[in-house]
Amino acid sequence: MGGEPTLHPDLLHIFHEMRRLGFRRRMMTTNGTLLSRELIEGLNSYGLTDLNVSVDGVKRNATTVKVLETLRTRLELLAQRARFHVVLSAVIGSAPPEEVLEIVDFATAHGFSPRVLFMHDESGQVRPSPDQLDLYAEVKRRLGRAAKEAGNYRDRFILGEKAPFHCRSGARYLYIDEFGMARWCAQTRTAFGKRLLDYTLDDLREQFYTEKSCHATCSVGCVRTVSAYDAWRFQRASSN
Repeated sequence: MGGEPTLHPDLLHIFHEMRRLGFRRRMMTTNGTLLSRELIEGLNSYGLTDLNVSVDGVKRNATTVKVLETLRTRLELLAQRARFHVVLSAVIGSAPPEEVLEIVDFATAHGFSPRVLFMHDESGQVRPSPDQLDLYAEVKRRLGRAAKEAGNYRDRFILGEKAPFHCRSGARYLYIDEFGMARWCAQTRTAFGKRLLDYTLDDLREQFYTEKSCHATCSVGCVRTVSAYDAWRFQRASSN
């Protein structure tokens, strides 16, 4: 994940090494702008298993060009050539409602797994408006069971404003910033940090069992998803 992995000169070799080491799932999140036939075939050959692309809308606007208008050709190529699983996400809060629904329908029509995201604020919190909740209800109707993920935490937010979970960031999930520091996630850069080159098995164990104070209102879906494997394991209160 992030910045943009397709800019990395050794990207394919990284996936090859992950496969050699026995990683069951080898995933990547990309903005899609550098996808090409050559890169897709390379990802097929070197062992990518899952690709995530989020599309902010249909037409360009003042804040993003990561839209169907600019990505359509590359996404169609992906649909034709990819031998790995592709998740295409629409984002509620970044475009008009009709554009969100068009992206969901585009994903379904092209054989991708459609997904919906809420745009969260700088602290990782989601505060949807009534209109956004109505849109979310329509997207859920179209997606069916696929709309539920990581304990259906979005609905838990809507109903109760909190959705506690045992967050395993710093262990099952590592966010590495541009300075080579391992963080809990992009929204908690000041809460915890240690140089990746100094990270040890003891650090993985420590962070696995550390309770993060922000867990009840966290909207970082990828962290919630990987943490779901160990929902039954205890945690201890964090000193952070």
